[in-house]
Amino acid sequence: MKVALIGASGFVGAAVLNELLNRGHEVTAIVRNPENVKAQNTKLKVQKADVHDADALAGVVKGHDVVISAYNSGWTNPNIYNEFLEGSKNIQKGVKMSGVKRLIVVGGAGSLFVAPGVQLIDTPQFPAEWKPGALAAREYLNILKAETDLDWTFLSPAIEMHHGTSGVRKGEYRKGLENPVFDEAGRSIISVEDTAMAIVDELEVHQHSRERFTVAY
Repeated sequence: MKVALIGASGFVGAAVLNELLNRGHEVTAIVRNPENVKAQNTKLKVQKADVHDADALAGVVKGHDVVISAYNSGWTNPNIYNEFLEGSKNIQKGVKMSGVKRLIVVGGAGSLFVAPGVQLIDTPQFPAEWKPGALAAREYLNILKAETDLDWTFLSPAIEMHHGTSGVRKGEYRKGLENPVFDEAGRSIISVEDTAMAIVDELEVHQHSRERFTVAY
């Protein structure tokens, strides 16, 4: 497929880029700083674009089969809440303007329900430093749920997502929808590499049309 990947140099984005290229997809990596994309491949094109410019974004993603957004305005960004929300809405707007119908968004685990009516972000143990970004991701998911033109999918990774957790790419995961997936030890955990695998699996098999899903071991 022809895939436009936004945020291709980030933590999740770089893993998704590797997974896409390893599976033979044609990828346009859309980033703020092209020099940060380390992958090299004949099927890779790197394009500089600003997510806050919907018109420019529409021009870049036009003609692709799907847009994957791994956009993150930066966990240490003091304005992460506003920037993530605005950037995400602009991506959605740009994709609609481009005529591309399919959008896969990588969000956070904060909006997963850990008890009836209780989302992870609202529990006392949720880390304060992650809250602004998680609040923005939750709010954006609610915006996306009202989207009727695009065929969207929203992925909430496991509560704990690390680089190379338990042996890098295990090549396996379990799925859920609105609730976290826990292992026998009571942890919701996955590596970023297996998260990327789940995203590209969804790209190829298309099981979660206009819904959120989550993955963990």
